[in-house]
Amino acid sequence: MSSHSITQHQITAEAASAACCAALAHAEAQGLRINVAVTDASGTLMAFLRMPGAFLHSIDIAIDKAYTASSFGFPTSQWAGAVAGDELLRIGLNQRPRLVMFGGGLPIIEAGVRIGGIGVSGGSADEDEDCARAGLAALNLN
Repeated sequence: MSSHSITQHQITAEAASAACCAALAHAEAQGLRINVAVTDASGTLMAFLRMPGAFLHSIDIAIDKAYTASSFGFPTSQWAGAVAGDELLRIGLNQRPRLVMFGGGLPIIEAGVRIGGIGVSGGSADEDEDCARAGLAALNLN
């Protein structure tokens, strides 16, 4: 008998929460105020934390960075290189809802399988990505 389904690996609620907490701790140490979001592999929000004083507009940006990284499987900071030299593609993609094309979103990959994404917003793109990496480090992932 053949099967019509597949097994999917997803990030746990505990891991999503731990990644958010670690990203916030890193931001606090750097004197930043951030929003951080973790999605599962489908891009659905699993965990979110906002530091007091973090920019309100950064709430949706953090969520969308996690969504973008989860859905495409590479850091949001790599979009500039991915669309370099194709102005129409860059313009077209920039108009897609929820697609973020600057740093701060990372896929969460365990044993070669994408299980989610983490997105940070509130600092510079590099600061956001550093905070996201701290979230991955808390899960012993890179």
